[in-house]
Amino acid sequence: MATFTPPGSVLTVMAHPDDAELWAGGTLALCAAAGAATTIAVPRHPEPRATEAAAGAAVLGAGLYQIEHATAAALGELLRETRPEVVITHPLRDVHPDHRHIVEALLDALPEVVIATGYPRRVYTTDSYNGLTLDGPVSAHTIVDITDTWGAKRRAVAAHVSQPVAEHFGPMAETLARLWGARIGVAYAENFIPLPVLGRLPAATAL
Repeated sequence: MATFTPPGSVLTVMAHPDDAELWAGGTLALCAAAGAATTIAVPRHPEPRATEAAAGAAVLGAGLYQIEHATAAALGELLRETRPEVVITHPLRDVHPDHRHIVEALLDALPEVVIATGYPRRVYTTDSYNGLTLDGPVSAHTIVDITDTWGAKRRAVAAHVSQPVAEHFGPMAETLARLWGARIGVAYAENFIPLPVLGRLPAATAL
């Protein structure tokens, strides 16, 4: 396996405080450990979820930005401020309506921001519940070995104590990580699919 080379900066835009941990936690921990500027952005939720969001991000070594209103305008402002090399978000056809809403707002904001700033360079979507979208199974594309950060991902997910971690989210995350890992011959992995940015897909074969 090639050594993981992180992007210079990565911004994960998700709908709920535990989404980044569930779908990209191992990769975010890898990026943070390698010195990449790593940020999780989610809409602000009432307590205890806001505190859990901060705890989960801290475990991964990521910064946290809690959005007051997850509109295209607000996300555009965030993108202009952070200018991330890579953005990670939900699948366009995610089964959860909140997930679809956040990615639609992000996509509305992207063209103007990319034209103005040149960032982000690349945009990726993540896995979903049990690897399924409204259109069927998530396809394999950019699979990242997270074996070394699997423990951090588990701890970050477990920080969301108000959610059904032990009985639902934890086992699902482990099953998906093992399945993606099996695709590339490692213990645990996460999968990402590129989205076009101004009609262009990334030439990069890594995240």
